[in-house]
Amino acid sequence: MRWIKQIYDCLHAYKLWFLILAATNLLFMFLAWLAYPETFMVLVGLMIAFTLAMIAMSVFVIIRKQSIIEEAFQDFLLEANETNEERLCRVSPKIYWPFIRRAGNALRSYQAELNEQVMELADYENFIEGWVHEIKKPLSLMTLVLDNRSDEMSPLVRQRMLHSRDQIVGDVERILYFARLGAAHKDYIFEPVSLLAFCKQIIEDHQTLLDESGFHIEFIGDEEEVLSDRKGLAFIIQQIIANSTKHAAQNQDRPILRFETGYDPANDQATLTVSDNGPGVSEEDLPFIFDKGFTGRRGAYTREATGMGLFLVSRMAYDLAIQLDARSEPGSGLALTLRFPNVKK
Repeated sequence: MRWIKQIYDCLHAYKLWFLILAATNLLFMFLAWLAYPETFMVLVGLMIAFTLAMIAMSVFVIIRKQSIIEEAFQDFLLEANETNEERLCRVSPKIYWPFIRRAGNALRSYQAELNEQVMELADYENFIEGWVHEIKKPLSLMTLVLDNRSDEMSPLVRQRMLHSRDQIVGDVERILYFARLGAAHKDYIFEPVSLLAFCKQIIEDHQTLLDESGFHIEFIGDEEEVLSDRKGLAFIIQQIIANSTKHAAQNQDRPILRFETGYDPANDQATLTVSDNGPGVSEEDLPFIFDKGFTGRRGAYTREATGMGLFLVSRMAYDLAIQLDARSEPGSGLALTLRFPNVKK
């Protein structure tokens, strides 16, 4: 089948020359009929046989030549160095040499720029990771002071300091994860996780952040066990909590953060829905809340909105094979549903 396609492509590419050859044969057949009418049939048969033989030989040579050019061209695309460029020029018609050399110069220039950008990106990632490890030192010192000198400060000041520390820790985790988005290898360890117990543990770790915003926490549903990476799942829930605290309802109602487990029998999946009673998201903004840098109308509620939290949530959920669904109406809060993959034991 491949040979048939190659023959068709060759005939189509050189159809003008084959038509000229056919027209020439028709002319000579007419002349043979005028000059040698008694041997006309013999001459026509010889001419047709010779023409078909020449066409078959030409097609074979052209296909063979194209195969050699294609092989050299593939090597040239994989590595556009001067050696592969000269090899491609040797097997290609001379009229194409200027174009090949221009393409080689352009590819080498782009490759040099790409290599430089890759090195800059690697340096940036190393700098961010180094900065994150350095910033952990003053954060640890801050935690030590808050734990050992709590009697020297008022409860309100201590709560505000703990709230600021937790905010900084959350921002540092977002920076570190964002810097590692393009990493080729990620150290995920999948193990059984009890959803409600896990969410309660996350709440305890971020109690100061929730107390500062005055959130009331609710847990609904039965305990569901899923298979997931604990660090990755914790990051997802932490970002959802941070997003809710940033957009806490600015009214007399007490902010509510609700964790509800469920089971979808149609898809045999365990679900976790985290919802709040915040300002919600408009219908036109809802499809874009997981896009990088998107704030939409919700950005008007606070200057802290960056559009990165839910973007990172979507990326981590993709890595963990968790499906994300969002539903909301303005004034009724935002509900994010995590649908965990069904892993057979």
